Amino acid sequence: MSTERLAVWTDFGGVLTPSIAHTMGTFCAGQGLDPAVLQQALGKVTARYGTTDIMEPIDTPLVSEEEWLGQVSDVLAADHGVHGVRLTTLADAWFDGRETNLAWVAELRKARERGAFVGMLSNMVPTWDAHWRRMVDPDELFDDVLLSFEVGHRKPSPGMFALAAERAGVPAERCVLVDDLAHNCAGAEAAGWTAVHFTETAAAAERLDELLSAADTSHASAATAASQAAEGN
Repeated sequence: MSTERLAVWTDFGGVLTPSIAHTMGTFCAGQGLDPAVLQQALGKVTARYGTTDIMEPIDTPLVSEEEWLGQVSDVLAADHGVHGVRLTTLADAWFDGRETNLAWVAELRKARERGAFVGMLSNMVPTWDAHWRRMVDPDELFDDVLLSFEVGHRKPSPGMFALAAERAGVPAERCVLVDDLAHNCAGAEAAGWTAVHFTETAAAAERLDELLSAADTSHASAATAASQAAEGN
């Protein structure tokens, strides 16, 4: 068994922040939009790009956020009679009042103190980059940050996980993804990683502690064996 340290990669939205559903509800309330109507419009525009993931067109990106939102606004007007809303960016409204999950930040700090590599692995929209950096200090919290729009991969693609393992300097079996989306967790596991499906902080923290403790035990056992072998020589 490898005794290399663990690489813990955390997602941003829905892990370091409230859930996407909560954020979407707050956004719609601020814009005076019916969430179901917005979801229908988003789904129609997203389908034009050959995907069902509404974020993929703008976090890869396949299209600029402004152009994509213009298309969504057109569908809102044409299909749903919503003419008073013309979306140009989600960044300001999306992040307005969004709270950092400070309890999870504390868990990530503990992981680093225990010797783990800690990074952030996120499907991120280019225009959102400055906003998330105001919520957490990446230089203080992370050993590395991988963002979809910067690296040309996105979760749950194998390329994203391969690059993350390479950047952490450990094999896939020593990598852990903490993510709120089940399909991202499944992608990580298919790539040979361990995944922690984040639903709430306490449960994720308990599971991460188990993984770190197991790694500590493995490292201690290997060190003892190496010491005994050296004494035997």
